[in-house]
Amino acid sequence: MAEVTVTIGKPSVELRELGRTGLRVSRLGFGAFKIGRNQGIKYPSSYELPGEAEVTRLLNGLLDLGICYIDTAPAYGLSEERIGRAIAHRRGEFVLSTKAGEHFEDGRSIYDFSPRAIRESVARSRDRLCTRIIDVLYLHATGDDLGLATDAEIVSTLRDLKQSGVVASIGLSARTRAAAQAALAWADVLMLEYHAEDRAQEPVISAAADAGVGVVIKKGLASGRLPAEAAIRFVLGNAGVDSLVVGGRDMGHMVENLRIAQTCGLR
Repeated sequence: MAEVTVTIGKPSVELRELGRTGLRVSRLGFGAFKIGRNQGIKYPSSYELPGEAEVTRLLNGLLDLGICYIDTAPAYGLSEERIGRAIAHRRGEFVLSTKAGEHFEDGRSIYDFSPRAIRESVARSRDRLCTRIIDVLYLHATGDDLGLATDAEIVSTLRDLKQSGVVASIGLSARTRAAAQAALAWADVLMLEYHAEDRAQEPVISAAADAGVGVVIKKGLASGRLPAEAAIRFVLGNAGVDSLVVGGRDMGHMVENLRIAQTCGLR
């Protein structure tokens, strides 16, 4: 994967080419779950949702730092609309990914992977995010992610959305190694869980790099259970990883996480 270091604001931030997409992403990205949802969470501690002004300061601050990859989803509550309100005017400064197949309503997740539902989800996401094009659209997989990743109708729908120009690249936010491996046949980008306590996806990461498929890591800190410094170094030390998305509501933590990411060597 090609690398380039650019200066955005004060810090120098390393960018990576995201597979064959033509997109360049910061090695540390922002996962926008915690700015939109605090129900049905898997984090070890509960938290309050930040206010609108706090979200605006945080998102603009991240862009000022040079963190230029932001990941969200309809299942993240208020996240998409908050991103749209806060930083749509800076749309050219960041790569934006969202998902389809799951949304959160009345305190529970609702899944629908029909072609119509996927298309309607994308239309709503574009509206909430105030964007004409979604840079990366992931299928927000359930426990049966292998079935979804190999469903010809679902894959055709994603490809049609890409062909229409409303989505620039497509992929799978996977749960299992088998599904991630199967998605290599059609995905431009894979989002995978990977950390020192769960290395099951390592062969897929290597295969994706060989195939020119981008790799974004989710839950690299095991939903807050692993210490940040060791976890970030472990994930970004893998040469096949393009970006690690880390969530949070505290700018100080994100600054420290970026410092760690900027000093990571590749193994």
